[in-house]
Amino acid sequence: MTAVIGEASWFCCGTAWGPCASAGGGACGNCSSGKHQHAWPTASAACTSITDPGACGVGLTQRGCGFVHYVTNLCNGKEVGSSIADCGPNVHQFCGERTCCGSSCGTNRIVDLTASAFSAIASLSSGLIPIKVDTVA
Repeated sequence: MTAVIGEASWFCCGTAWGPCASAGGGACGNCSSGKHQHAWPTASAACTSITDPGACGVGLTQRGCGFVHYVTNLCNGKEVGSSIADCGPNVHQFCGERTCCGSSCGTNRIVDLTASAFSAIASLSSGLIPIKVDTVA
């Protein structure tokens, strides 16, 4: 997989952590807001049919539960390694959505980080950030 540029948001799952109340364990059954994990739109064929990144022209490699991606915040260069623990985001609902900081921009929401992973690279109050997703640090 070559690096992909897009947007990241954050979500809650598993046991309560920080701003998150208890929630479900995600598609992989082990999702936890307090761990560096994420939801990936092509975690399985079933997931891809729901999230439909192709509708936005986004081609993503299918990777399963536990696979580690490295997400870099394009605003500050901070990076976090996180493992797939859920299916999402619904890319097709955010086609063309664009987030920028200065001249660094990301288009299309391609990854949802747990609150812990997101807070390692940005303030949760940011909501959305432009990012690069890669398979190597």
